Amino acid sequence: MSTLRYKQFYRRHLPHIQPLGATLFVTFRLAGSVPRCVVEHLSQEAERRQSALDYINDPEERRRRSYTELNRLFGKWDAVLDAPRTGPSWLRSPEVSRLVAKALHSGDGREYDLVAFCIMPNHVHLVFTPLCREDGTYHSLSAIMRSLKGRTARQANFVLGRRGAFWQHENYDHVVRDKAELSRIITYVLENPVKAGLASSHDEWEWSHSKFQV
Repeated sequence: MSTLRYKQFYRRHLPHIQPLGATLFVTFRLAGSVPRCVVEHLSQEAERRQSALDYINDPEERRRRSYTELNRLFGKWDAVLDAPRTGPSWLRSPEVSRLVAKALHSGDGREYDLVAFCIMPNHVHLVFTPLCREDGTYHSLSAIMRSLKGRTARQANFVLGRRGAFWQHENYDHVVRDKAELSRIITYVLENPVKAGLASSHDEWEWSHSKFQV
């Protein structure tokens, strides 16, 4: 089966889950935006935490702890991305950020319902709900991200006059559980530039969007 067809669960280096009709919180970053030593350290930490979770017999407790651990680990990844460093920050280019924002909006109503996004200097936070096709199947997370990243990578490399990998291959994605969590995530996404010291309020940041008022 093709990895681009809809599947509720698949795994590469990270687990990816897409329940039917679920809203997803996805973070994708520039290639090389996190040092290899940090990637290895956080990957090893994830493996240790997963090994500890495997010893929990109660399924409900294991799900609860897994959710907590995933959020904690994501917080560490995002802190690394937000910290000032010498890695690539090609999204600082207004022309590049503009083409990424245009691509995100172009899928709205066709492949997904676009809820919110924020384009940071070296990564993008995205919240969306994949839509159902005419045949009753859903647009898959893998197909949406492959199309989005492939198209924007080609355009961005042309603008920047460069070649090579633009986006890191894999994404972090998280299933939004309920309306309360959706509200918290949207606030987190929009406030990211403020937390990173790039703006004094989320209204000042040009490269973000939300269909709901915050």
